[in-house]
Amino acid sequence: MATTSYDLIVIGAGPAGYVGAIRAAQLGKRVAVVDIERGGGTCNNWGCIPTKALLKNAELYHQMAHRAEEFGFKIAGLEYDWTKIIKRSRDVSEKGSAGLDYLFKKNKIDFIRGTARLDKAGEVTVTAADGAETTYATKDILIATGCVTRPLPGLPFNGKTVIGSKEALSLPTQPKSIVIIGAGAIGVEFAYFFNAFGTKVTIVELLPNLLPVEDTDVSVALEKSFVKQGVNLLLGHKTTKTEVTDKGVTITVADAKGAEKVVEADVALVAIGVQPLLPGGALTVGLTDRGYIQTSDRYETTIKNVYAAGDIIGPPWLAHVASYEAIQCVEGLYVSGFKPKKVTLFPGCTYCHPQVASIGLTERAAKEKGLKYKVGKFAFMASGKARAIGELDGFVKLIVGEPHGEILGAHIIGESATELIAELGLAINLEATYEELIDTIHAHPTLSEAVHEAAHASQGHAIHS
Repeated sequence: MATTSYDLIVIGAGPAGYVGAIRAAQLGKRVAVVDIERGGGTCNNWGCIPTKALLKNAELYHQMAHRAEEFGFKIAGLEYDWTKIIKRSRDVSEKGSAGLDYLFKKNKIDFIRGTARLDKAGEVTVTAADGAETTYATKDILIATGCVTRPLPGLPFNGKTVIGSKEALSLPTQPKSIVIIGAGAIGVEFAYFFNAFGTKVTIVELLPNLLPVEDTDVSVALEKSFVKQGVNLLLGHKTTKTEVTDKGVTITVADAKGAEKVVEADVALVAIGVQPLLPGGALTVGLTDRGYIQTSDRYETTIKNVYAAGDIIGPPWLAHVASYEAIQCVEGLYVSGFKPKKVTLFPGCTYCHPQVASIGLTERAAKEKGLKYKVGKFAFMASGKARAIGELDGFVKLIVGEPHGEILGAHIIGESATELIAELGLAINLEATYEELIDTIHAHPTLSEAVHEAAHASQGHAIHS
């Protein structure tokens, strides 16, 4: 017999799940959230938030160890405590979970700890840690279970010498060397973190560039910066053989011509992507395509009153996209006349140093589409604020359509890139032109002036370059 009846049960307490639950509660619905661990999902517990805490530590240490004299400081005997660095990151995560506990209580949302299973329509069965099962009745179900790290075939995770991003966040001791397989955002961020503290880092990537989805100019600039920082890059290399040894791992890679190299390291971090995490139960059979749940324009699955949002419905696998989707889904359910939107425009951010952020089309994509466009590019080394704070790496690059001058894409590499990108997201969303960016007065001195200058540069009249 089902116990306790809800309007909505959300399976998964990550950025899609908890946001969707809170919005439904705000709309007067009785809501429960089911998750096997504390609220926040991968993002808060083992992803976005704790990694940014580690990256802040890395940036501070790098500044003090390598640039102190540039700013007039003398630091003798600089040391760090690895255990405290990891603990700080875990503490940040715990505070985020505590904040979500408060939000659930504030919005009168029941948080049910356990593993959810969908055996029949209108019911969710939850298995607690002690094996006890409870079945809950509900009108609607929102699946927001997300994804987990995808393993490399032939190199299974062991939690010690072969790890994913979750284990990389809490290594008890710092490895002397690490090979990172995959040069997407996760691989690049961890490469920066470990390298900053002196670990010998090698990145192996099948495609020819770091961050392959980014604009090529940005990828090339990041590669130059990483090489300067001491990261070993093996781009355009395929992993052909792996071996776990008593000392760590041995990875054999080959370039496009078949020439092989052998990389030995204490640890291998596999960062080749993610795979969907689907709840169990007979009801979920047939909901997926290659593991991801297929949904309508209203985020409904092929089963009536069962919806899905976030990473479980496929790329781009970003927390902010997941939250947007969940709100669209819930408001489509409970707000009269609301028409949900599917995501077409979103920012991508990588929080290494220098940071990378982008939105819209790359120049590569614009060429492939046969579009007419101009490029506006402004280097931070010509920015007064960038010189003042000693952050000269990088640039702002705008792809401007012709003949109307609309912003087709924006790409930033440099200090605070992930903060600066929001202005350009708004510009694209409002169909703003380069003229409207130019007519928007940007405060001086700020890094955002680089956006203003890039808009000028697209027409050949940048003031400071």
